[in-house]
Amino acid sequence: MKLSEIREKLAADPVDDTFLEEVARDSRVGAQKLLATYRRRQDEAATAALDLQYRSRYERELWPRYPLIAGIDEVGRGPLAGPVVTAAVILRQDCELPVNDSKQLTRHERERLYPLIISQAIAVSLGVADSRAIDTENIYHATELAMGRAVSSLRVQPNFLLVDAMRVPVEVPQRKLIHGDANSISIGAASIVAKVVRDRLMEMYDGLYPGYDFKDNMGYGTKKHLAGLAELGITPIHRMSFAPVREEYMRQQQWIQENGRG
Repeated sequence: MKLSEIREKLAADPVDDTFLEEVARDSRVGAQKLLATYRRRQDEAATAALDLQYRSRYERELWPRYPLIAGIDEVGRGPLAGPVVTAAVILRQDCELPVNDSKQLTRHERERLYPLIISQAIAVSLGVADSRAIDTENIYHATELAMGRAVSSLRVQPNFLLVDAMRVPVEVPQRKLIHGDANSISIGAASIVAKVVRDRLMEMYDGLYPGYDFKDNMGYGTKKHLAGLAELGITPIHRMSFAPVREEYMRQQQWIQENGRG
């Protein structure tokens, strides 16, 4: 059999055991490489299936009683600038997407999964808290309120919520999970949606407010961001309640006062 024919047969699923034994007896190096690639692919698929089963354990426990479970997560509590973005995602019970904590995925992997989640989920919604809301309410409460808006905006209302380390201020049964984005496929999906949306927002803000490196630091207090803050001042998306921003503002006000007197 030609190597091209072996490659074609090994690409099929499932592959007959008799054929695999035949390829294993083939002495050609090319045939053995094709077989090794096939086995590696099968091992990876088996590992992914086990991983999905493990990270859907909370959903599978709850689905018989609560068929519409929304995962809730946030992105952006730590940065000095930009909004907190929260997402609520209701996945189908037959979901097989390899979702995980967005922080464990590369940007390419998040961008690949994002449209799949949007198109395959039962419902997806966002809640946003801007810098003004963060400064007014405090970061924790502003995040809670944004999560509540995400849940309330779902086109299909959930029976139950799985939330990453917080409680959502809505009258829906819920469970708070520590490291939920790595332990629940629903929360993991929400973390990916929130992360992709917030990253895109910060890239847009980089065009509006150049000089702070928002497209790369996403609003976190990196060296380039702090340098931009010192040189260019405070933007409307900076969080005045966060110490580095507040301290820089006070320093600049003092400079203005001293130069005004001189």
